[in-house]
Amino acid sequence: MLEDLKKEVYEANMQLPKLGLVTFTWGNVSGIDREKGLFVIKPSGVPYEELTPDDMVVVNLKGEVVEGTRNPSSDTPTHTYLYNHFPKIGGIVHTHSPWAVSFAAAKMDIPALNTTHADTFYTDVPAADALTKEQIEEDYEGNTGVTIVKTFKERGLDYEATPGALVSQHGPFTWGETPAKAVYNAKVLEVVAEEDYHALQLTRADSHLPQYLLDKHYYRKHGKNAYYGQNNAHSKDHAKHA
Repeated sequence: MLEDLKKEVYEANMQLPKLGLVTFTWGNVSGIDREKGLFVIKPSGVPYEELTPDDMVVVNLKGEVVEGTRNPSSDTPTHTYLYNHFPKIGGIVHTHSPWAVSFAAAKMDIPALNTTHADTFYTDVPAADALTKEQIEEDYEGNTGVTIVKTFKERGLDYEATPGALVSQHGPFTWGETPAKAVYNAKVLEVVAEEDYHALQLTRADSHLPQYLLDKHYYRKHGKNAYYGQNNAHSKDHAKHA
């Protein structure tokens, strides 16, 4: 079942240590088949060098394991909640990458201070509320998803335009159209968190991007009028006349 998706999720997981986003087993990637209503996720606590595609675990949208011999990631309830409430995402990543965790520990949004940020995230990356004692005791991992979705609703944020969040006192979650894109977004998030940390050491002035520059960089890569890269109408038209 879902052999191609298992391989895709396995390969995405293997990118996390290569990109410096995880230490030991502190991270996971999942990917979903929306037609089947099933997603594939890394098993819990297995070192990356020991993983194979066959180790990936298949889970339904109730959070129930339907295939696999290993226990799924302990963060499976978070992934389940996000897939149910963000219906257009195809992959999710959770890491404990240190620069992003620094902002999560401080309960601070990662602000949009530069064009690197604006190329991927249309707003500040929000820091969702830390979980209460009651939420942790009730359903720690499930309520981690709840606090992310609640933050996006309360702030009126578009989860496709800003494909990531921090959970205060915990760490980052990112998502995307595919598992590979979710990993890409996780790396971008870590890079801009590091850049912002240094910028905030240099000045306490409000250095947010002006909206016109944020718009320029975000929309040149996203939306119907995007022109960055090769896979768009502008580039195709240019090629016809080259």
